Order: sequence, then C-alpha cells, then structure tokens
Amino acid sequence: MQKIIRIGTRDSQLALWQANKVRKELTELGYESELVPIKSLGDIVLDKPLYELGVTGVFTKNLDIAMLNGDIDIAVHSLKDVPTVLPEGIIQAAVLKRANYTDLLVLKGNEEFFGQPAGVIATGSLRRKAMWLNRYPTHKVEDLRGNVNTRLQKLEESETWDGAIFAAAGLERLGIRDKGAIPLTWMLPAPAQGAIMVTALEKDDYVKDACEQLNHHETKVCVGIEREFLNLLEGGCTAPIGALAYVDDKTEEINFQGVLLKKDGSKKITVKKTAPMGRHRYLAKDCADYIINRGGKELMAEDEVIDVPKQKIYSTKKLSKVQKENLSKTIGVEDSDFIKIRFNRIPIKVVKNQIENVVITSQNGVEALLNSFTKEEMNFKNIFCVGRRTKKLIENRIGKVAYVTKSAKKLADYLAKDLKVKEVTYFCSNVRLDVLPVFLKAHEVVVNEVEAYKTMLSSVKVSNDVSGVLFYSPSGIESYLQDNSTEKVAFCIGETTAKEARKHFKNVLVANLPSVDSVLEKVNIHYASN
Repeated sequence: MQKIIRIGTRDSQLALWQANKVRKELTELGYESELVPIKSLGDIVLDKPLYELGVTGVFTKNLDIAMLNGDIDIAVHSLKDVPTVLPEGIIQAAVLKRANYTDLLVLKGNEEFFGQPAGVIATGSLRRKAMWLNRYPTHKVEDLRGNVNTRLQKLEESETWDGAIFAAAGLERLGIRDKGAIPLTWMLPAPAQGAIMVTALEKDDYVKDACEQLNHHETKVCVGIEREFLNLLEGGCTAPIGALAYVDDKTEEINFQGVLLKKDGSKKITVKKTAPMGRHRYLAKDCADYIINRGGKELMAEDEVIDVPKQKIYSTKKLSKVQKENLSKTIGVEDSDFIKIRFNRIPIKVVKNQIENVVITSQNGVEALLNSFTKEEMNFKNIFCVGRRTKKLIENRIGKVAYVTKSAKKLADYLAKDLKVKEVTYFCSNVRLDVLPVFLKAHEVVVNEVEAYKTMLSSVKVSNDVSGVLFYSPSGIESYLQDNSTEKVAFCIGETTAKEARKHFKNVLVANLPSVDSVLEKVNIHYASN
C-alpha cells in the first residue's frame, strides 16, 4: 500500500492555499497526501510586532516539532518565514517556482498623502517599515499583524491609516489583489519572498524522492543566494534586510541586490553585483562582505537595545550559551545542576554473555555504560530506549536501537505486548520511577535491574522574583522542593516529569518534544502570550 504523505501547514487561508498547491502537484506525480493544519506562535501572538517576540521561526517551529514528533511527513512554508538554519534532522526538500516577489501598497483612500509630511502606513515587517521611513522620513509607520484577510479588514476599519503594505504573492494567490494597489518596485523584498518551500525529515527517502520532483532549479538557486546573504549578515526578524537575486535571460547572469537599514530608516547600506550562472558560489558572501566592510555590523549594533528582562526563570540543569540565546531577550535566566550524576563501576560479568533485551531510559544510562565498557564489550541483541536524543547517542556510540518511545510508560506497554523473550536488563539509576519495572513484572516480564549510576540531589535556593522553573526529571523536582516554593510555573521536558510536577505545582506546562530546546520554546511561547 502506498504511503500517504501527511502535509503539515499553518491553518491560515494563505497557508492552506500553498499546502493545497503542493498537494495538487504531488497528486499529479502519483503520490497520495493529506493536510494536517497546525497553529504557529506567529498565529497565536498577534498583539506584538514579529521582531519583539524575541525568537526566529515564529511561523515554522511548531511545524518542525510536529515533524520531529512524527505527526507530519512534510511541512509547507513561505520560504521568507523560515530561519536560515534548519533544525537538526530536517532538510529543505523542495522550492517551488517563485511567484511575484514585490511588495504592494494597498490604499485606504487616494495617493495624496505621498506628498504630505504626516502620512501613516501600517505593516508588521521591520524591513518594510525601515525602507518606507528611509524614503518618507516624516511619515509614521504603525504595527499591523494577523493573516492577510485580517490585515485587510484592519486597514478597512482604521480611521488613521493611509495604506498598508502586503506581499503581492499572498494577495494574488488568494485572488484578492486590489486593482488600485501600488507595486513598490523600489522596495527590495525579504530574502526568498514569493517562494514556497517544503521541508522533510533527512532520513525519509520516500518523501525526499517525491519532493525532489517539485523543485524549480532557477528559484532554488536565487533564493539560496538571498538566504545565504541573510545568514551571513546574521539577520532574522530582528534586522531590516532586503535581498533579491534573479537570472537575466539574455546574459544568463545572476543579478543580486541587497540592503541593510537602520530600524528607523535613517541609514542604509546597499550592494549590487552580478555573477554568471554556475559561477555564483561566492556571490552572497561577496555581497555580505561588502555590506560589513562599509559599516554593516556597526549599523546593526546601533539598533541593539539592552533589554531589561521582564520575566526571570530558573533552569534546574545547566544551559549552554547557545541554549540561553534561544530565549527571548525579555526573559532572564539563571541555572544550576539540581541533580549530580556519579557513574558506578558496572561488573564485567554483567555483559560477559550476550544480553537479549536491554532497556535504557536516559542519556545518563548510556554514558554510564560507556564509562564501564567499550562498544565491543557490549554484546546487546535488542536495545529499547526512551527519547530521541537517547536513541541518537546509543546509535552513535553503542549500536542500533530496536524501538524508541517518548515515555517509560509507552515503552513498558510496547515491551509487555511485543517481546518474544520475556526478560529485560534495565540499566538505571538508584533513583528511578517504578512505572516501567512494575508494569513489566505485572505482565510477567522478568526485569534485571542494574544500577548503572547514582542520582544525587543538589538543591539551590531560588529567588522569589523567579516566575518559572524548568524541570528535566522527577528527581529534579524532588531536589528543587528541598528548599523552594511551588508558587511558580513548572516547565517540564516530558509527561513523566509533568506527572510528578502536578502533585506540587498548580501551573504545569509540557514541552512538545523531550528536549531542552523544546522546553525553552515552551517558555518563549508562554511569556510571549502573557
């Protein structure tokens, strides 16, 4: 039976139009597919400009999570909304032929305000705002958020706006472009504006083969240059950057234009270069270097505002510098390891003979095994684990994983039903939940527990002005409770941890994926919405 490709999409009218276009093209190629609509942070938080949300990928991250969770096979995006670096395990599978890349001004009345000093324009785009103010410095630009129809309605209802700026492609795809709309040909578009992108899991060969046939080569090359230019300038939704690459049919050269502006439009640096198709490898870098060498970094630095954090959180596990940078600038974070791990010396006799079924429920369990044995000494026939990252570590350092689940309870369910040899060796901590061993024993599965490491509590007093605490295990909660109150939001890495948190905390939020990055994403979404 042919696989049905599940197409993830935002649930706005425009996003659904784009997803249906991809679905139609897949159908024409002989592939079956279905749509799976998913809300994004950018759709949920509509009362703030995108650049004030403090995170990139506000329209894409929930689709990334759904894909990594196995809920969808591909995701369809407006490419201009996609961060220039994709999450690990997700790739760009296709770029469709580009539509109209220009911006349009939809008028509320007539064009008289162009010559007046007090015109008022609406847009939620930092780039459009900066470019408009650069051209019309005495005008005022106000924020406008929402899907296309919502923004058109807000323009209609406004008593002060003279017009609002929209992407031509969006209006044209929905068949609602106003005849009087003015093309802003002087306004450089966002990198990849007008292009539709499809992402897929790197390991899914069936889906990758299907999507490869949707690719439009010229578009792929041009938007690739624009996005590389954006990446090299380190801009996302937080810097006003425009870029456009196109192929001149007569000369077969790629023409590139780029611009970096100050947020208030008072300064800008522009670049124009060409390169023959096929010899364009360094075009984006050359243009980015041109901008940087003429003060680009300094211009962006002028716009950097040191935000005083409005919220403070505490992580019960040390975070890396990169992980902290994933948090909104309005959120301050402190961290400490509330759990200390000490690996035990596991007797060699434990692995002397081949072990039929091995269970590992954490990365600490993997590290403990590697602390005692070499890969060659671990003769494991079937390895079962909890968590995507645990699986990755096992397969990188020990061997193939037979089955992985999101929680110990789900793994216990699977093992009780599907094990041929009703016996497992469980490498665990001295402090572990009873869920898995108790369930298995109740279903007549022999559980040989091996204490691979010790979990020691190491609590720290958390200040009263901290509003949220991040937890990664039930033991972390136990450690926290030794010295602290529960009048805070508990952000949990998974359902097992959340189950323990609910015994003590009134407000418990669970990450969509069992990873630190997903916990941080949940923090960003929570505080952006409140």
